[in-house]
Amino acid sequence: MTMYKMKAALLLFLTLFVACSEAGKHSKPAVRAKRIPRAEKRKIEKEKLDKYISMRKQGFDEVSNTKSAAELREYRLRKKKMKGIIHKKPVSLSSVLFPGVSPEQYSESEEIVMVADLVDSPQTQVPYEYYDLPVCKAPKMDEIKKNKFYRKNLGARLQGHELKPAPYKLNVKKSHGCQPLCVVSVKSSKLARLKKLVARLYHVQMSLDQLPVLMRNKELNYAARGYPVGFLAPPATSSGLKSDESYLYNHLKFTITYREAPSEFEGVRITGFDVHPVSIDHKIPEKFSPTSKVETCSGKKDVGNYPDSYLKIRTDKSGQFNVLYSYEVEWVESDLAWSDRWDVYLVGSPDDEIHLFAVVNSFMIVLFLTGAIGTIMVRALRRDIAGYNEMHTLEEAQEETGWKLVHGDVFRPPRHSVFLSVAVGTGAQLATALFLTLMCSILGWLNPMRKGAALTAIILLYVLSGTVAGYVSSRLCKFCDGKAWKKNSIYTAAGLPGLLAGMFSFLNIFLTFAGAATAVSFLTIIVLLLLWICVSTPLVLLGAFLGLHSKEIEVPTKINQIARVVPPQPIHLNPIASILYGGLLPFGAVCIELAFIMGALWLHQIYYVMGFLMAVLIIVIITCAEVSMVMTYLRLCSEDHRWWWPSFFNCAGAGFYMWLYSLWFLTDQLDLVGFLPISVYMTYMSMISICFGILCGGVGTVASFWFNRIIYGSVKID
Repeated sequence: MTMYKMKAALLLFLTLFVACSEAGKHSKPAVRAKRIPRAEKRKIEKEKLDKYISMRKQGFDEVSNTKSAAELREYRLRKKKMKGIIHKKPVSLSSVLFPGVSPEQYSESEEIVMVADLVDSPQTQVPYEYYDLPVCKAPKMDEIKKNKFYRKNLGARLQGHELKPAPYKLNVKKSHGCQPLCVVSVKSSKLARLKKLVARLYHVQMSLDQLPVLMRNKELNYAARGYPVGFLAPPATSSGLKSDESYLYNHLKFTITYREAPSEFEGVRITGFDVHPVSIDHKIPEKFSPTSKVETCSGKKDVGNYPDSYLKIRTDKSGQFNVLYSYEVEWVESDLAWSDRWDVYLVGSPDDEIHLFAVVNSFMIVLFLTGAIGTIMVRALRRDIAGYNEMHTLEEAQEETGWKLVHGDVFRPPRHSVFLSVAVGTGAQLATALFLTLMCSILGWLNPMRKGAALTAIILLYVLSGTVAGYVSSRLCKFCDGKAWKKNSIYTAAGLPGLLAGMFSFLNIFLTFAGAATAVSFLTIIVLLLLWICVSTPLVLLGAFLGLHSKEIEVPTKINQIARVVPPQPIHLNPIASILYGGLLPFGAVCIELAFIMGALWLHQIYYVMGFLMAVLIIVIITCAEVSMVMTYLRLCSEDHRWWWPSFFNCAGAGFYMWLYSLWFLTDQLDLVGFLPISVYMTYMSMISICFGILCGGVGTVASFWFNRIIYGSVKID
């Protein structure tokens, strides 16, 4: 029976083989993609470049929704739409910026919510809420709270994002002309503040379907997020306007582009959200209602910016400033795919090649330092260790010079060892939190479309990394002076958080008096306090418990009872000098990438290359470790055993350079006006510089400690 089964199986296999062979004879052969030669690729690229230059000369813009503009954007952003390390493949920009986000479809005539965000200015960095302006009242709509992208988190509360529905009503594919909305009366006492907002270039930020509103100008070929509250008349004008007079934008022309493709998806997808602000002095009827007829807003007459009809910010005979707000909506069908709707937001931004150059620059610094370390380890140390181990007589031992002379003091605990342990443990906590945050971003676990998601992740991961801080600081404290373990644990839990909380609370007082949107509420402060007391502190104490009950760190030499006298040191080992040139290389490894990060923080640019930032973080850590080891070796060769604190401050000097860079950025890149905006900027940059310095210093101390254990464990010491 088994033989028959085997024959049947063999016959079935032969039948299938013959059938597949016959089918393959009649089927169309598979076409393999031909490999394009490099010379032909260069030719194609040159043709594209020539075509791009020709279109630019002919006056084609890159910011509109036309096919030519989309083609130019595709060429300009081609390198940003490449994924993969070795084999590059083209992808959409939305998958790069917002991985895992899917489009939403709307049905025709469906009412959708326009969201009002902050009113901010590049000159102040002190934002306000939209409804702090004299505008129409907010509609009562709960749909915005149901959307996960609009739910407030801790980071959004700290950044002042109070997302509320805008007073404008939108229905899918329903266009209409000028429609009056409401009349707002502004008292003369509040006109000065409104004029100040106009003079400080405040812009209103709105969004629709998570798409920020854009102002596009085809003639000037630019696209900017948000629209200004108003404008000032130029100093010299031929239009008859009074110089430096303030005017208010009270009419908005919304243009919403959409795409329909029944063969691909059902419904309507929004691909663009534009606004054109208009200042017009409407003729307000005596008894106004949304259904009232307004001569200057009849729905048919063209509403535009004309000098003879600008709305001047001034009071009337009654001592009030009456504003009639209006708007119009135009829905325009477009061929632009939903995945490409973010392209226009990155037009004009730096290419990824600059980020790559930043990483290469940092990598070259690491190679240079690695070569220096290799020279020290292979040539100098090997020669020294071999010479020390060959000494047999007392006379030879007395003629010793260099780093071996301080073997009895090199592991002597430093002064204020508790503070050093706290600083090193805090640096380890910061490095862990930053590394985990970048890993979550790279893996797509953080959604950039959610306001404040990144800041929330940093705060929570820093709190959860408290165990690392407690463990590292307690182990170092146990090695130096185990008696102060209670003080060490308390300082680790309260040191950096207490310092940052004090700086933030002091600034928050001024922001509250100024009515800024970034002023943190009492409830948010309570939440932060609970995170600190109920989560972070117990985790730090848990780490301290584990560190204290771990095996004590062993060192290869014994500590002398009396400390060795330190001879006069050369000028290059002066504490201030060593901090200045010791922190220069770690800062140099991050300075180029820092320019993009500062642009994202203060200039409203989009930062999305988290992979590059992770590479820069790793390079900075390696650079700090190598700089610290070289500086420690030079100090020990000068018979100075006091390396603990210098190893920390030599690398922590990178934070000082970051603070200096922030001063240059303030004077060169920003145009802040007033004491409070500059205080806000300098306070936050000081907090960032302190954290960066502590991170680098902690890495330097750990690296030097490991380096000393290695070199002193390699020599024979009686």
